[in-house]
Amino acid sequence: MNAAEVPANGAALEGARRATGDAAPFAPPDPEVGAVARRRQFNASERARILKAADACSQSGEIGALLRREGIYSSMLSTWRAQRAAAQRLALEPQKRGPKINPMLAQEQAIAKLTRENERLCRQLAQAHTIIDVQKKVSLLLGQLTDEKPQGQF
Repeated sequence: MNAAEVPANGAALEGARRATGDAAPFAPPDPEVGAVARRRQFNASERARILKAADACSQSGEIGALLRREGIYSSMLSTWRAQRAAAQRLALEPQKRGPKINPMLAQEQAIAKLTRENERLCRQLAQAHTIIDVQKKVSLLLGQLTDEKPQGQF
């Protein structure tokens, strides 16, 4: 298309718009952006309500109807039941008295302890190497002395 055809084509479209009464040949794009699909999340009260309703089901097919009505899978229900049982067991276990240990502080203390132990072992190793070197030198000196035996003895 050259520059002369564009205005002529545009004028033809303009005349067609006036004849049909359309204000614009193309509708402007919708500026609203569609929502991004997200997984449904259940808070603790919703989970407790659904579990209570599932526990109340006594006839066959009631749990399936509950799952369809709530829009959840049976695996979610079994996972929530396992989590509830674990939480109940944890609540009944005796708790350690006293202040709770900060995991980051405990990790730093463990690293410091291991570093001190490593330095102590390095010093012991250096001392052992020194002792071994001295023993080698003494052995060489004693070996030289024992090699100088009188010629008559064999």
